[in-house]
Amino acid sequence: MAKKIGEILVENGTIDQEQYKKALRYQQQNKCSLGDAIVKLGFASEEGITLAMSKQFGVPYASKENKVLNPERDQNLQELVSENYARENLIIPLFIEDDVMAIAMYDPSNIFVVDNIKMMTGKEIQPFIASKSQILSVIDAFYGGKDLLEEAVKDDDEDQGDVEVNVGEKLDLDKISSGMVSSIKLVNAILKQAISERASDIHLELFDEQVSLRFRIDGALHERTSPPKDSVAAIISRIKILSKLDISERRLPQDGSFGIKFQNRAIEIRVSVCPAVYGEKLVLRILDRGTSELNIESLGFEKEQKKIFIDAAKSPHGLMFLTGPTGSGKTTTLNAVLNTIKTPELNFMTLEDPVEYKLAGISQVQVKPQIGLTFATGLRSFLRQDPDVILVGEVRDQETAEACLKAALTGHLVLSTLHTNDALGAIPRLIDMGMEPFLLSSSLEVVAAQRLVRILCPHCKVQHNPSEEVKKQIVAENPTIKAEQSNTWKFYKEVGCPKCSETGYLGRKAIYEVYKITEDMRNIIYKTQDLVELRKVVEKTAVWNLRASAWSKFIKGEITEQEVFKTTVSKED
Repeated sequence: MAKKIGEILVENGTIDQEQYKKALRYQQQNKCSLGDAIVKLGFASEEGITLAMSKQFGVPYASKENKVLNPERDQNLQELVSENYARENLIIPLFIEDDVMAIAMYDPSNIFVVDNIKMMTGKEIQPFIASKSQILSVIDAFYGGKDLLEEAVKDDDEDQGDVEVNVGEKLDLDKISSGMVSSIKLVNAILKQAISERASDIHLELFDEQVSLRFRIDGALHERTSPPKDSVAAIISRIKILSKLDISERRLPQDGSFGIKFQNRAIEIRVSVCPAVYGEKLVLRILDRGTSELNIESLGFEKEQKKIFIDAAKSPHGLMFLTGPTGSGKTTTLNAVLNTIKTPELNFMTLEDPVEYKLAGISQVQVKPQIGLTFATGLRSFLRQDPDVILVGEVRDQETAEACLKAALTGHLVLSTLHTNDALGAIPRLIDMGMEPFLLSSSLEVVAAQRLVRILCPHCKVQHNPSEEVKKQIVAENPTIKAEQSNTWKFYKEVGCPKCSETGYLGRKAIYEVYKITEDMRNIIYKTQDLVELRKVVEKTAVWNLRASAWSKFIKGEITEQEVFKTTVSKED
């Protein structure tokens, strides 16, 4: 008798018995598969689950990493299995050999799909198992590359009729009717193309003689086919309707959000509309939970940094601050930390604006300033809810700063974010906000900073030998790296290929600086608050600043030297 997926994961050490029990409870409560429950709870990665299922079903494992999930560019394969059928059933044809077709499947136990493909193609079927996210990604590359917006514009004249939109429900992008009116079809095409290209933001602007549509991919903006100029107002009105904003108001900025469904993924769209000289500018932030895995191992921490951060997060009380600019991934990091340390024995609560990740087993509260629910008022209410660990989305003012300090001093662990240029900059910023130095020195546990760097596309990057000056700089700015190790270093540079949209980069990863507050640092915070003195202490006791973390990823062949210089500064700068 085949073993259950949970038993296999316990046996191979992927999860322990207690996590198995928690996942079973989550599965019953949320009516999902056990594998999905384990991934949602952060106990194992999607790839780890797929490997376990491969053992369970006795089906070979296919992934991009082992080069099996790499369909042959054969027109016959695309004709034998249509894109719609592949998406609906989460499959992808791989190759045909001796009248046997190899198929990568998310669920190889689904004999109905196997039988259907056999009937459609007239071939014997050899199933492989692959993760859902990798199958969908390969489907995009195998069938796609189409400019959906360009197609929508071309088909504009063929639109007939209208459809009713229920703004109380999630918009399903996989169900686009050919009879949609122009604005509806254009909005759906823009959203589908942006999500397919892994965009984090969509920018739509109207100028005097032209329209600009840009997608932010891996931190950089890229121009895309623009919609007709006379359709921009209708597109913005459509977005406003979905976001429940006032379509008649064009003089003041408005913010909102709405949810969509695409390829079985629930995606939230945050909307910002701002009046400009030639008309309103629209910016959409795409929050795709399906592409963000809350796993601290995949974030980018160096080994020593992760230990400092997790040890502090397990403290019974104190303050932890993570700094960085907007969009640098601070919320993702803190949610991944909570996902790592959460247990049923502790009461976890978060106060966010907005709630970007929904975490099982954690009470999350959305800030609503318009009705008086601010960070400060919410935090005061939290203290009557008997919390052990509190996440405050951002400290923006004196009132919130004082509430965080009070919570830390009364036996709670408080994690939050600040907007400063580096980790140590958080200390004078908090004191400027009104925190007393003697109280801050006794309660602060960790200050950290992060940035996002673009990761080189593994499919097209080529080896590259930087100058001797750069190699000397690496050793000088990262004390953990020795010059005699240089013969083991591998450097790469970007090229560009269809899989990375010719950019040379595929995804982003965080670099960090993490400083544990030592007794010497506490004395300086209490007595002088001198930032220069703090930096001297840090240079003696801690080596992993942002620049050192970036160089570490450079010598591993993950990023370019240009990315190091673009996102970090040296001590001399």
